[in-house]
Amino acid sequence: MVTPAAKKPVVQHLIEGFSLSERVACKLAGLSRTAYRYQSRTKPDNGLRQRLKALATQYPRYGYLMLHGLLRGEGWVKNRKRTYRLYTEEGLQVRTKKRKKLTRPRQPMEVPTAPNQRWSMDFVSDQLSNGRRFRVLNVVDDYSREMVGQLVSVAISGRQVARFLDQLMEERGKPK
Repeated sequence: MVTPAAKKPVVQHLIEGFSLSERVACKLAGLSRTAYRYQSRTKPDNGLRQRLKALATQYPRYGYLMLHGLLRGEGWVKNRKRTYRLYTEEGLQVRTKKRKKLTRPRQPMEVPTAPNQRWSMDFVSDQLSNGRRFRVLNVVDDYSREMVGQLVSVAISGRQVARFLDQLMEERGKPK
């Protein structure tokens, strides 16, 4: 689909190059005469948009209300809704702060060389045929891949996990 803005030069060429009337040239190009004569007005918000963008880059943590306060102080706007409309049309958003992380070098996990050196725990959840959920705590020896223990319950509390691990350590000894 060709826009009226693209058809305007075609009509202009037909009028100047072939000495056609405006009416005939518009009909040939498939453009209404009112669309041909239409002159777009520059939006009065352009200066405000640019200032809003400039302030948003200068103050990335300010929302539209804070920016509105700055614009109002400079004498740009009086209407908060206008500021909000321009803020959303420009796709501006408050940038969230990045969380500061401690930079520590990663240390690779040492590979176990004998059984009962390290255990791994995993919680698994499943559903019975009647729709009731149950959970399973699996404890596996990392070297031998042997199942050290399993705790199955509808709801596993922290106390149950602690009791279960104490019981495993009494039976098998504490992993090194």
